[in-house]
Amino acid sequence: MTTDASATAARRPGEQALTSLGLGAPALDPADASAHSFPGGGSWRTEVPSCEGPEALAVILKEASRLDVPIHRISQGSGVWMLTDAEITEMVEATAERDIELCLFTGPRGTWDIGGSTRTDSRGGGLRARGHDAVAGCVEDAVRATELGVKCLLVADEGVLWTLHRARHAGIIPADTTLKVSALIGPVNPASYAVYERLGADSVNVPSDLTLAHVTEIRRVSGAPMDMYIEAPDDLGGYIRMYEVAELIRRGAPLYLKFGLSKAPGLYPYGHHLRELALTTARERVRRGRLALDLLARHGANGGMAPLGSRLPGELNRFDIGS
Repeated sequence: MTTDASATAARRPGEQALTSLGLGAPALDPADASAHSFPGGGSWRTEVPSCEGPEALAVILKEASRLDVPIHRISQGSGVWMLTDAEITEMVEATAERDIELCLFTGPRGTWDIGGSTRTDSRGGGLRARGHDAVAGCVEDAVRATELGVKCLLVADEGVLWTLHRARHAGIIPADTTLKVSALIGPVNPASYAVYERLGADSVNVPSDLTLAHVTEIRRVSGAPMDMYIEAPDDLGGYIRMYEVAELIRRGAPLYLKFGLSKAPGLYPYGHHLRELALTTARERVRRGRLALDLLARHGANGGMAPLGSRLPGELNRFDIGS
């Protein structure tokens, strides 16, 4: 995969004014740029997260049309098990009609079960699937979702990731199912990022507090698509990195720009008691996307978007599954 030259920023924020005042920044180092892109061209795609059901999806699609926000992927955080078959089918049909990838979270996770270690100061165990039954729940979710037409699954456990990668290799779930690693277990160094790729990840959500140098380090060892919250929810740090979007693309391509939302209550696990919150925050996530895209355009750095409807990651490095 090669870099799309149009993704290079034409102008950095405040560049002309600061240079005229003798405060210009050092020139960008070409060696920091990613050598990778999405198959079929493009260095970035968009994602709207935390879409917790058909109603929220309808709000997102309507607002995206109104604000002209292109969307490649829409993801959900509560889990397949929190949706009825009819709700999943409605979401699959609505996204397929617009050629948008729908990604649903798989199965039980440590923060929701009876394990007490996640509530200690060390947060031991985290969101991973505790025990055989939790892994089985994730696999059950994956089979059910893909049978209903879902083509992307979110995972928060290395063992579940490897198991689902083997499952698609064995034909238990469709071979073109994509597996996305959650920000909740996102890797923070090049070695772990490369391991997730080899375990079967088709995109990897890194924590939003990684520095630009960290992003460059990862890109020197892996071309697997990277997901990053341009604005992170408060429980993931609340980081807002809109003015860095162009440079994040230059260094992190192929990159999914995730339009999260800070200063908003948590939604997971979602139920109708949170309906108004889910709908209002869904609308605002799309607006945040418009703000990020406007910044890219203002700086002449909005070229290089991958074609709408593209979803596959290209050729990636995998561990040998064996017999």
